[in-house]
Amino acid sequence: MEVKVAVVANPQNAQAAPALKRICEALTARGIETVLEKDSAELIGKAGLEQAWEGAEMVISLGGDGTFLNTVHKMGNCDVPVAGVNIGTLGFLTACTAADVDEFAAAIAEDRHAVVMRAVLQVSMTDETGQNHVFMALNEVVLMRGGTGRLISLEARVNGELLNRYRADGLIVATPTGSTAYSLAAGGPLIDEQAGVLVITPICPHSLSDRSLVLGDSSVIELEANQRHSDSILFTVDGRDVLQLGESSVVRVERAPAPLKIVRLPNHSFYETLRGKLGWSGG
Repeated sequence: MEVKVAVVANPQNAQAAPALKRICEALTARGIETVLEKDSAELIGKAGLEQAWEGAEMVISLGGDGTFLNTVHKMGNCDVPVAGVNIGTLGFLTACTAADVDEFAAAIAEDRHAVVMRAVLQVSMTDETGQNHVFMALNEVVLMRGGTGRLISLEARVNGELLNRYRADGLIVATPTGSTAYSLAAGGPLIDEQAGVLVITPICPHSLSDRSLVLGDSSVIELEANQRHSDSILFTVDGRDVLQLGESSVVRVERAPAPLKIVRLPNHSFYETLRGKLGWSGG
């Protein structure tokens, strides 16, 4: 079976051009057709396509976790599996490093790769101009204080029932995938990538009793300012799409109907990834 793979690289990464050449060579050597996204193709003097993933069986994101997230957001609702090749820093979301591309290309050519499903959040909100927006988030949605050092007041409801009124720097709603990102840095728990849950994590809460809460992923979460706020409240999805929350806006967060498909090598282990990325040594 002929396989067509699209490649999207981070043009800001100094290692992107040589790594991109190596990936293309490894894929081509195994009879895999390679299509480059336009900005990525320019790194190595080739022609590319604006939406290279259309018609592809797989998309390779070349960079770190940030590049992976940007690639997923560029793709929108495109239902194509995404594989990350890490030339960045942490690389929780990536399948391998640039040093492993020969093994990775062989796994694709021989159909030995695995595809895992990751939950995605569907988020709706209204900005300060009254415009409605709908976003998809792989990691998290965040409400946080804007330009001042003052705490903000946020009310959280789950399935229509009041959960809590928070005084904090902000609030995070994360997927299991996002539990290793901002939520973890804010003191949230690590969650198995296949667990059917969401987690709400306050950012620097005023009350020491305000802790992370793990919810079933069928929950519908609503967040809004607890009072008229003179201070700005910022809204972000996966660290991008920064908007100012409208005065009467309710942010609605729920699991999206369709998951994201992520490509893994056959020997991938979530627990090995945790040990390696977090430096666990035991003893």
